[in-house]
Amino acid sequence: MEKKVNISAFSNNNLTAEKNRKFFYDNGIFTTNIIGSPGCGKTSILEYMASHFKEKFAVIVGDVKTALDSNRIIKAGHKYAYPIETGGGCHISPKQINEKVEVLDKNIDYLFIENVGNLVCPSSFDLGERFKIAVLSIPEGDEKVKKYPALFLNSQAVIINKVDLLKYMDYDIEQVKIDCKIHNPKVRIFETSIKTGEGFEDFFNYLREQRKYY
Repeated sequence: MEKKVNISAFSNNNLTAEKNRKFFYDNGIFTTNIIGSPGCGKTSILEYMASHFKEKFAVIVGDVKTALDSNRIIKAGHKYAYPIETGGGCHISPKQINEKVEVLDKNIDYLFIENVGNLVCPSSFDLGERFKIAVLSIPEGDEKVKKYPALFLNSQAVIINKVDLLKYMDYDIEQVKIDCKIHNPKVRIFETSIKTGEGFEDFFNYLREQRKYY
């Protein structure tokens, strides 16, 4: 009986994800699912993008509780930031994204979904996105790719954030890149710093390039 229930739940998730994907495609909205640990800098990256990425975009921010992170993005100067509270859930569901689609401004070119801070649960759920972006940060240590391989198998891009801290930390960034390439030889890796702006123009150009083929 449990097996049938599980199959049904995943089937419903997949159907909703496909519905979301069709909506995004039909409306020309290039959508990414941003996944990383709490504190890796997902929200800070989106705050930076609010004032530096000049394309038309919206953000959906998932968190267990509160709209603090979406409010940060709005305060940074971007009005299209929509919160999702999972109420204890460790990832955003396709259904929750589908509900936000109803209020989403369709006059946008990009949608960035910031998933709940977690390296395990969000990597297994399709929300209807074009692809996943994994976010690492220097203070987390350099073993995350080895410990949580599923995310890096499923991600088309990896951001290694807070590289301004490299000179203070014992972090083997070259080994991290090798670990990422082992899981996905075609993965694009970006080294970024909110403090200095390093790496963001390359990342922005990558997003623009990917949207051309959408």
